[in-house]
Amino acid sequence: MARGSGGGFGRRRLLQGAAAGSAALALPGVAGAGPAVAAPALVRGGRPRAAWGVQTGDVTASSGLVWVRSDRPARIMVQTAATESFRNARTWQGPLLGPGTDFTGVTSLHGLPSGEQIHYRVLLADPEDHRRTGDPVDGTFRTAPGDRRDVRFVWSGDLAGQGWGISPEHGGYRIYEDMRRRNPDFFLCSGDNIYADSPIPERVTLPDGRIWRNVTTEEKSKVAETLAEFRGAFRYNLLDAHLRRFNAQVPTVVQWDDHEVHNNWYPGQLLDDDRYRVKDVDVLSARALRAFSEYFPVRTLRPDARGRVYRVLRHGPLLDVFVLDMRRYRNANSPDRQTDDPQGILGAEQLRWLKRELARSRAVWKVIAADMPLGLVVTDGPANFEAVSQGDPGAPLGRELQIAELLRFIKHRRITGTLWLTADVHYTSAQHYAPERAAFKDFEPFWEFVSGPLHAGGFPAVQLDGTFGPERPFIKAPDRANVSPAESPQYFGEVGIDGGSGELTVRLCQEGGEVLFTKTLQPGRVGQ
Repeated sequence: MARGSGGGFGRRRLLQGAAAGSAALALPGVAGAGPAVAAPALVRGGRPRAAWGVQTGDVTASSGLVWVRSDRPARIMVQTAATESFRNARTWQGPLLGPGTDFTGVTSLHGLPSGEQIHYRVLLADPEDHRRTGDPVDGTFRTAPGDRRDVRFVWSGDLAGQGWGISPEHGGYRIYEDMRRRNPDFFLCSGDNIYADSPIPERVTLPDGRIWRNVTTEEKSKVAETLAEFRGAFRYNLLDAHLRRFNAQVPTVVQWDDHEVHNNWYPGQLLDDDRYRVKDVDVLSARALRAFSEYFPVRTLRPDARGRVYRVLRHGPLLDVFVLDMRRYRNANSPDRQTDDPQGILGAEQLRWLKRELARSRAVWKVIAADMPLGLVVTDGPANFEAVSQGDPGAPLGRELQIAELLRFIKHRRITGTLWLTADVHYTSAQHYAPERAAFKDFEPFWEFVSGPLHAGGFPAVQLDGTFGPERPFIKAPDRANVSPAESPQYFGEVGIDGGSGELTVRLCQEGGEVLFTKTLQPGRVGQ
């Protein structure tokens, strides 16, 4: 964006495993701020180490993906069991990790029981001698239920933006601990997982004269252009112990946005940015997507970045999550006032896919995970626009035409239970869209909720565009640009669905766990 860039279970073994991952990164220079920390070099001899922790992603009722990174060539082995004792464990053979994927890899688990807590242990074995393994790293996750039961997940976005990196003095990425304590079924990350265009300096002077000191690395000392630099940007975040602990307990459903590549990028763009030698955004985005596919477990992407980010995750009879990619298929940012725009922000193929999957869905609730907001006016310079709306409150123009088509489709196909979740704008708010307030009226009312950032600069609220009739009953935002995490709370949202009544409750929360706004929606009801 144009910002300048439920149920309890034993955690003892989980926390031991997470602590092992934390200890593995207690390397000289990494524990605190100071000179740039070089990424650990390829190690020969000894046993492989999973120093960057473990994570799971795209978990379904019967399957899941387990991710790990090694410090040297290694073979992944994953053990799964119903209990922390790992009695009657099942062993899964994963891929051989090597430099082609930056020593990262994903093991696919299948045939898992639905709605159960799965305990797993990742072992990295010497490829020359499988009996030589490193210390195990443990994790856990819940599979999606096969029946109606309570569902809870959290969402947010925007991590390590505007130069606000890991500061040990300020507790690192503390918000992940706040989210972990809520014991969600999964975490929806709405994009900007890294800021490839935003280097992390050693120190920043705050307005009151205090010094913010960052952990730094060689790769994060400049903008990312090479594949190695993009990989290093993803690896930087895993230096934080809160994030690694969170990853070991909470599966992630991840999407991407602009800062994985460059602020406000679009396909075919040539950069006017003196910091870059590589000006072709298509070259940069291909490298970024490859690193993204290596560092997150996404079932529709291969490690070579073939495939797509957009997908649907089905979480039992109550919830389907439709993950969008509003970056890779969009047209160029422009004044966005054209009266015909078949490409829009989603591209024609993704729009057809979304319509088809929404129509097929039998879930009570259909969450549309958008990496950009709908009715919030996000600019790209003085004349162009970055998101869907362009500030003209009249009939749909430009990218709004595609969204109008989708909203009309949802109404005429009588698809109920849709709501939109997003991040991007670095504050938290709730928007209700209704045809009686709108210039375009052929749609049913719906809600859009905004949260974030996870750990980045806070920014003032942007204006609303009246085309789809938004009203904003709640907002919390700073009154100036790029307010540091030391001065302004960071934000996340929580969604809970009651397994009995089907009611869905959205809570907008701030760092520390305080609930700022709550809205409960009734299943199948139009116009709420």
